[in-house]
Amino acid sequence: MRIPHLDSPEFRYLRKWSVVATLIGVIAGIGAIAFYELLNLGTELFLGHAAGFFPPEAGKGLHETLSWTPPDNPLLLIPVITLGGLLSGILVFSLAPEAEGHGTDAAIRAFHREGGKIRRRIPLVKMAASVLTISTGGSAGREGPIAQIGAGFGSFIADVFRLNERDRRIALAVGIGAGVGSIFKAPLGGALLSTEILYRQDFEKEALIPSVMASVVGYSIFSLYDGFSPVFAAQPYQWSLAQIPLYMLLGAACAAVGILYIKAFYSTKALFDRLRIKRHFKPAIGAFAVGVLAVVLMELMPQAEGAAGLGALGMGYGFIQLALYNSLPLEVMFVLIFAKIATTSLTIGSGGSGGVFAPGMVIGAMVGGTVGALFAELFPWLVPPDAVPAFVIIGMMALFGGVSKAPIAVLIMVSEMTGDYSLLFPAMIAIVGSYSLTGRHSIYREQVPTRIHSPAHAEEYFLDLLRIHSVSDAMRGEFPTTTRAEHLSDAMLKMRHGISALPIVEEGRIRGIVRLRDIVAVPVEKWDKTRVEQVMRRRYSTITPDRSLYEALDFMERRGVGTLVVVSPEDPDRPLGLLLKRDVIRIGEEKLGRRKPNT
Repeated sequence: MRIPHLDSPEFRYLRKWSVVATLIGVIAGIGAIAFYELLNLGTELFLGHAAGFFPPEAGKGLHETLSWTPPDNPLLLIPVITLGGLLSGILVFSLAPEAEGHGTDAAIRAFHREGGKIRRRIPLVKMAASVLTISTGGSAGREGPIAQIGAGFGSFIADVFRLNERDRRIALAVGIGAGVGSIFKAPLGGALLSTEILYRQDFEKEALIPSVMASVVGYSIFSLYDGFSPVFAAQPYQWSLAQIPLYMLLGAACAAVGILYIKAFYSTKALFDRLRIKRHFKPAIGAFAVGVLAVVLMELMPQAEGAAGLGALGMGYGFIQLALYNSLPLEVMFVLIFAKIATTSLTIGSGGSGGVFAPGMVIGAMVGGTVGALFAELFPWLVPPDAVPAFVIIGMMALFGGVSKAPIAVLIMVSEMTGDYSLLFPAMIAIVGSYSLTGRHSIYREQVPTRIHSPAHAEEYFLDLLRIHSVSDAMRGEFPTTTRAEHLSDAMLKMRHGISALPIVEEGRIRGIVRLRDIVAVPVEKWDKTRVEQVMRRRYSTITPDRSLYEALDFMERRGVGTLVVVSPEDPDRPLGLLLKRDVIRIGEEKLGRRKPNT
C-alpha cells in the first residue's frame, strides 16, 4: 500500500481541512450552546411566566414529561406570540432580510448561487429573530436557524483563511453539518445532511470528510455542556416481517401528508407575499393567527390538557416525547397533524424566523402515531399497543426524509436523536416509499436536482463536457470569407453573429486573416478606400476538426481570440470552417440542459 508523502495532495488536503473544520466545529458547538440556552430562557420567560404555559420537554422520563403545565388563561398566548412575531419581523427586515423564513434555503442558495458568501451579521440576527419567534410560541424549529448560523460561521472562517470560492462553499456546507450535528446531538446525521440537503438527487461529496470532522467537534462541545443523552427518550422496539406492509402504507401516508405540508406552506407564503403591507409587520399577523388557532383548538378539544392546540405551538418536541410514551389519544394526534401544518405555514410563511425540520418531525410523528394507533385497533395481534411508538419514530423519518429529499441523512439523524437503531430496516422501507411518492416536491425550493444543475459546479461540468466533444461538433462549415482585394467596408458587412476574424481565401487556400479589431482601428470614412491586404495578418490561429472543444477554448483563452479557422489536418492551408467561442459555449450549455438546441 502506498503511503502518501507529507507534501502530497492528500496530506495537504488533510492538513488544511483538519484546521478549518475543527475551527468551524468549535464555533458551531459554542453557537449551538448559546442558541439552545437562549431558546430555553426565552421559552421560560415568554411562554412560561408571561402566558403560563410550560411545555413538555423531550428527552425526559415519563413522570417529568407528563408533569407539563397548560396555561390557566389560554388567551394570554395570543398577545405573547403576536409580540414575538412583531419583534422578529422588525429585527429581520430592518437588519438582514436574508434571515427571513426557515434559513436552510438561504444557506443552500448561498452555496449554489452566491459563492458561499454569507454576511457576517446574519448568524447573530438569525439567532435573535429565531429565539423571539420560537420562544413566544411560533411554530418553527431550530434546524433552519442553526443551519444558517453554522453556514455563516463557515463563511466567516473561509474569510479568515482567505479560501477560494470552491473551498468557501465547502466551508459553508461544513458549517451546516456542524451546527445541525451539534444541537441535535446527531454528528453523523448532521454531516450527511450537509452533503445531501443541497440537492434533490445528489450529494456534495467533497464536503463529507470535513463535515464529519466539524460535526464531531461541535457535537462533543455541545454534549459536554448538555450531556450525551439523545434528544428523545425512546426504548428499543421489536418489529416483525409481517409488519413490513404496514410500514409501506405508513410511507405512503407520510408522502401524502408531506405533499400537503409543502403545498400549504408555499401557498401561505405566496398569500403573505401578496399582502400590501410593510414586510416588518407580516410575521405579527401570522403569529396572531397561530395564537387564535391554538386557543380555538384548546376549547374544541380539551383532551390531554389541550394538546391538540398547544402541540401546534413552538418546536413541539415535547409532544413527540408524549407520543413516544403512548400518552396522546388517537384523535389528538390526528388533529395535530393538520394543526401543525397550519401553524407552521402561518409562522414561517409570513416571514417569521425558524426552521421547518422540527415541525416536519412533529407532523411525521403524529402521522406515524395515528397510523400505528389505527393498526393497533384494527390488528391488535399484529400491532400491540406498545409497538405504536415505533410507528411514531418511523413516521418522523419517512415524512421529513421525503419532503427534504435527504432520506439517508434523516434516517441516521432520527436514529441518533432517539438512540434507537433497531428500526433501521422498516424505516428504510417507509422512507423509500415516501421519497419516491413525493417525487419532485421538496420543502427546500433552493435545492437543485444534481451537481450538474448547480451554478457552483457549472465550470467543472462545462469543461468536462467540452473534453468529450470535438471541434467538428461546433464549427461552422458554411462561413464567410474575404479576399485581399476587397475593401474593409465589404469585409465588415460579413462580420456578424460573433465573428471576430475573417479568413482571406483565394483559390481555396488561406492567405491570412483580417480581424475585427484591425478594421475598427481604421477610421470609418476610409473603409471604402482601404483594402483588406493593407491590414491583414499573415500569422493566424488555426485548429483541426479532431481536437476537443476543451483544447479549442483553452487555446482561445491563451491567445485572446474569439474565432479560430478550422483547417484540414492533411492540408493546413485548406479551410474547412470557423469555430467561434460563442458556439463552443452554446454546445456546452445545450449538453448541460441550460439552453434549448438551436437557440
